[in-house]
Amino acid sequence: MNKLFTLTILFFVSITYAQNNITHEVYFETDKYEVITTEENRLLLFISGLADIDIESIAIFGFCDDVGADSYNQKLSQQRAEAIKAILSNHEISENVITNVDGKGEILLKIVNETNVAKIRGLNRKVQIIINPKPPILPKPVEATKKEASVEEKKLETAEVIKGDVKVGDKIRFENILFKTGYSVINPESKKTLNDIADALVEREDIYFTIEGHVCCTQFSRDAIDRKTKQRNLSVARAKFVYDYFAKKGVSKKRMRYLGMRRKFPLGGDPKYDRRVEIVITYVDDKAKKISR
Repeated sequence: MNKLFTLTILFFVSITYAQNNITHEVYFETDKYEVITTEENRLLLFISGLADIDIESIAIFGFCDDVGADSYNQKLSQQRAEAIKAILSNHEISENVITNVDGKGEILLKIVNETNVAKIRGLNRKVQIIINPKPPILPKPVEATKKEASVEEKKLETAEVIKGDVKVGDKIRFENILFKTGYSVINPESKKTLNDIADALVEREDIYFTIEGHVCCTQFSRDAIDRKTKQRNLSVARAKFVYDYFAKKGVSKKRMRYLGMRRKFPLGGDPKYDRRVEIVITYVDDKAKKISR
């Protein structure tokens, strides 16, 4: 009786919670916690829709049908929840926002309004994902915006840093060059900054460099999956995107190479800044430097 009461409360709480959030359910085969292809494709489509959403938190709850021992179902439901967490992480969903990864065990048959027992059990073998978006940011007062702008002005733009004195080993982070979650293409607002950097590199014929691509949020320093190509090489793809962009703008390919750094060097803080590209100066041609100056 207590078990029935607990599960019933959980069911109605989840409905209320879902009314103010974004939800998705992933279904599993009997006794399995591996995500089948059709369900993974549905999940990836759902993840793609989160690219422009500022996420406050994510809760992941695993469930089983009513067949099997309680201890078995508890373990299996937890494994299902962990499997979904791994997929989210592999597609640059930060673990910092995942607040719950819980196996809830079985769902009783009578909770679902359906007469076909086999269908009910199929619907109960699932993981529920609940996305809680951050509230919209209100416009800042004009005076506060001006103060922030004056602080930012003191920091040199990336293009200005490149035009200054650089030496072998210098690492220059591309400030304000941000990538869409799970993709190697920059956000539209980053294009002007990347153009300025390309122009500065065209002028600086004396420097040779490596373009290093980074990703956020993956487990065990792994690379993330590129949602466009489905390959686990997103950090390489980001570096190559910038490499190709510079080449089109007139930077000699002889002066640059590209490299994927996976998630070896997270910055900490907001994950969006880990979806980044940096250059490392590998050689400075003093003769070319004199000519260009």
